[in-house]
Amino acid sequence: MRLIRLLFCVLLGSPAMAQPAQNLILVTLDGVRWQEIFNGADSTLLFDPVFSRDTAGAHKQFWAATPTERRKRLTPFIWNTIGQQGQLYGNRQLGSRVNVSNPHWFSYPGYNEILTGYADDRIKSNDKIDNPNVTVLEFLNKQPGFAGKVSVFSSWDVIEAAVNEKKTGIYASSANEPTQPRTATDSLLSDITALYPRENGDGVRADFLTYFSARQYMKQNQPRVLFLSFDETDDLAHAGRYLDHLRMLQSIDGYLADLWKMIQKMPQYAGKTAILVTTDHGRGHTPKARWKDHGTKTADSYQIWMVTMGTGISATGEQKNGPVFFQNQIAATLAQLLGFDFKADHPVGKPIDTIVGANR
Repeated sequence: MRLIRLLFCVLLGSPAMAQPAQNLILVTLDGVRWQEIFNGADSTLLFDPVFSRDTAGAHKQFWAATPTERRKRLTPFIWNTIGQQGQLYGNRQLGSRVNVSNPHWFSYPGYNEILTGYADDRIKSNDKIDNPNVTVLEFLNKQPGFAGKVSVFSSWDVIEAAVNEKKTGIYASSANEPTQPRTATDSLLSDITALYPRENGDGVRADFLTYFSARQYMKQNQPRVLFLSFDETDDLAHAGRYLDHLRMLQSIDGYLADLWKMIQKMPQYAGKTAILVTTDHGRGHTPKARWKDHGTKTADSYQIWMVTMGTGISATGEQKNGPVFFQNQIAATLAQLLGFDFKADHPVGKPIDTIVGANR
């Protein structure tokens, strides 16, 4: 299908057709609100000692006079790089809306919707049950040149069920499962993973270990598709630790900056890669303590966001107005960025035209 579209474009001489990306990175940040992405730190939480144990330190690290300054302070890579080179969706203050379409507004239903393009009501808990649906990762793993080149690194062990590692054979490194070291760096990462305190239990790996494990794998194996799923932002929010939540979000933004910088030096990836970053669900906001929660009993936690840049994506920046986009459109959008039409034996949301328009 991708070859046919390219030949069609060449024959017609269409100037709008862009070369699809050759590689793709999908990143999820669990339970991060659009409010922090677009406005930075929330003063009602940042300066409340119930939620921020060090309000003076919080002010110094995250506060600034305007939302534009605050968001750049919180997530500088998103705003200084993606904001200049890509597209950002979900600032409802500007009329840009992104919603989940599943009726549950919590994690596994959200990850299923992201990955399959289908809000399947059978996925209605966070139980670690293998996903019965075809994910875009499984679809891509069956395409020529992609077999064995799709990989997953996640902090939460349920993600390996969401991608159905058992059925698909996709490499999925999740939580604190042991690995077989090949190098001294692998051995060090394995030892740290085994010995590092597991604050959130055996089912959750520290996000910094997930990142550095993924980075090492990319250096060694150069996968064409990487799904990188972080978790601690949600755990810290549920615990009511707003300052720590912001620090974790800022750290992950730094991981993404480091990853993007690294792949610009690798011929496999430089100038050939697209990245899309999003979240599985939103959070509450009124009254402020509802920030800790999400789900159908928490108003507006269906509201999400996404940011994207790279090969095939025009640099139109922060989006305004336009139609409502849905989480179930992400899977087909990811496939389209690589030049494929994602089809499955279940409904799939259509690609987001403003992201993939040049690749169609």
